[in-house]
Amino acid sequence: MNMASIGIFIFTVIYITVVNAGFVNVHCKTENMGQYGQQSLLECAVKTSEGVTDVVIRTVSWKKEGVDDPLLVFHNGKLIKKQPGYSFAEPSWNNRNMNVSLHITDTAVDDQGVFTCMVMTDRGGETSETTLKVTAKYSKPTIISEPEKISQSTGGTLVCNSVGGYPKGQIRWFGELNEDWTGSSDMEVKETKSGLFELSSKLTLLRGSTYSKYTCAVFNTSGGKEDEATFEVPDGQDASGHSGKEPGKPSAQITKVVAPLVVIGSLIVGLLVVMVFVYVRQSRRDHQEVCTFESDAEKGGH
Repeated sequence: MNMASIGIFIFTVIYITVVNAGFVNVHCKTENMGQYGQQSLLECAVKTSEGVTDVVIRTVSWKKEGVDDPLLVFHNGKLIKKQPGYSFAEPSWNNRNMNVSLHITDTAVDDQGVFTCMVMTDRGGETSETTLKVTAKYSKPTIISEPEKISQSTGGTLVCNSVGGYPKGQIRWFGELNEDWTGSSDMEVKETKSGLFELSSKLTLLRGSTYSKYTCAVFNTSGGKEDEATFEVPDGQDASGHSGKEPGKPSAQITKVVAPLVVIGSLIVGLLVVMVFVYVRQSRRDHQEVCTFESDAEKGGH
């Protein structure tokens, strides 16, 4: 059957469906989820009014919005149109089987969208719509450093990559204390020929970084974390045994230790000064009392 003939018979089916509406209804699941590269099922079934029995299906037509050619057409007991990768959900389907669900063998990103199922029986017919959403899980992130050998003292750049996901996701960075460093990173998104996405994110580490671990995590479009990877930054030293950090700029870890010691030392020095002052003052007072006592004694002797 050529395209003109298919168009005529579809028009005829629509007309008959309108005239006989009410006896037969097509119920489709509103939304279906499909995984990229896996099988997908668009669920639709024919329901009849009470008392209507022995229904025979004459025509079933599956179409996708935005695509001119039907994906699947059954008419007068024959499958007259079937595009590769699409079939009835039940392999042994016949014109008395009320399950008219569509089976997709190898789900692609292009399969995402709105589908229309039109059914015509000897008791009437109806058209119904259903939606397919396609997802693909991103690969486990990988982290490389630029240059290859970096340390906390030299700094550098960490590059995180995750591929093969859909819809577009996000890469986020976290420090060893779970601080969010995403705002300091630069992410790039590429779309492949298959419609999947490749994510790449760069995080620049300044010289003298105090963090020894950084985690790169990939999140899907719904905000759920799919996987993560961790990179350990060594605390490198040069040949002389020095850390290589700029002179006069102690690390934050050293500062955290030294600062309390300075405060404690200051308190001890202050306490010693007070004690010495009190001691000197007390000594002077005792000396004055001794002198006064001796002077009174001399006067009494005369």
